[in-house]
Amino acid sequence: MLHYALIFLMIAIIAAVFGFAGIAGAAAGLAKILCVVFFVFAVIAFVRRTQ
Repeated sequence: MLHYALIFLMIAIIAAVFGFAGIAGAAAGLAKILCVVFFVFAVIAFVRRTQ
């Protein structure tokens, strides 16, 4: 999942460089959401493993 977040972040950066503001904003939003979901799952997995 972190892989997809990084891909969307790269798409957002490339789109911003070329001036596609709508695509850059959407890709950045998806990257943020996927990154948060990844961190939530990582914390849950860490807590479950330590118990």
